[in-house]
Amino acid sequence: MSDLAARSRITDSGCFFFLCDMQEMAQPFIRRFADIAEVAQKMVSVARILNIPVLASEHKGFGHTVDNIDISRAKVISKTSFSMLTKEVEEELNKNPTRNSVVLFGIMTECCIQQTTLDLLQRGYNVHVVVDGCSSRSQLDHTVVIEHLRTAGAFITTSTNILFELVRDTKHKKYNEIQKLMITPSKNTTNITSKL
Repeated sequence: MSDLAARSRITDSGCFFFLCDMQEMAQPFIRRFADIAEVAQKMVSVARILNIPVLASEHKGFGHTVDNIDISRAKVISKTSFSMLTKEVEEELNKNPTRNSVVLFGIMTECCIQQTTLDLLQRGYNVHVVVDGCSSRSQLDHTVVIEHLRTAGAFITTSTNILFELVRDTKHKKYNEIQKLMITPSKNTTNITSKL
């Protein structure tokens, strides 16, 4: 297997899930916020089933994570920086040195998602940006930044692809639970990919 192919693989024991700033006060100005929140809840559910650690950031001044995303099992980090890679998050990463991949979703693509991705890439992490789980104030910002992150070395993927990658086989002991989350594709996947 090539180095690139090896780095593109995700396992439940080798990754973190990062949920970025899905907060109450952001709802009015983020495109498709409800759809993004639905994807985020799907990802958090998968993390619970597979015991994948979730780090959830909340930018100071924007309220708490919306109620329809269950972050009761997540490590919640308050931040003022755009990047999620705060000192507290770095401490969490350092506690789990065998986890070298991050699955990232949330808002805003052109700001916190971009800066978190670039910071993680600089530290040697494999970053998987869930394109149907991210959004911006404008489609142009979202599209351009996703391409920027792909060029910078991030893996651009979808929530459904992550689920299949984590399970890999219908004999997986948690397959039946996760299959329920695979059945319905993200509402906005077609719209996003058609503009990439």
